[in-house]
Amino acid sequence: MELVKPDFGLIFWMLLSFGILVFLLTKFAWKPILKALKEREHSIEDSLRSAEKARNEMANLKADNEKLLAEARNERDKILKEAREAKDNIINEARGKATEEADRLIKIARETIHNEKMAAITDLKNQVATLSIEIAEKVIRQQLSTDEKQKALVGEMLKDVKLN
Repeated sequence: MELVKPDFGLIFWMLLSFGILVFLLTKFAWKPILKALKEREHSIEDSLRSAEKARNEMANLKADNEKLLAEARNERDKILKEAREAKDNIINEARGKATEEADRLIKIARETIHNEKMAAITDLKNQVATLSIEIAEKVIRQQLSTDEKQKALVGEMLKDVKLN
């Protein structure tokens, strides 16, 4: 039963052994362990700071990206607006040129029609004059076909002519 009831010597040596063990652990083991724990604590704090910094940078980058995206959208809208305006200007200019060209062609066509009409009228007058001369020639030939008719015509003309 001596194991169950320790005696003073056993307690003394156990305490002395425990004290030496605590001293040795304090001297050689606790410092490296505490140093390792402190290093671990610092590395965790540094990691947390780095993570927070990275989170802030990501938020800044996200804000910058959104800003760039908004600027790009504005630029795109501006370019599309300019393109629409250019398209409208080109269409209006083409319409104006087409209208001018159509007016010019109509004017030329009217002048051509007028010239053709005048040429036709002149040709018709020439044909009428030619026909009139031919008819007059035939009529005169019939009236002047005999000598008596010629003498009668000359006499009539002489009566009309007054001598001074």
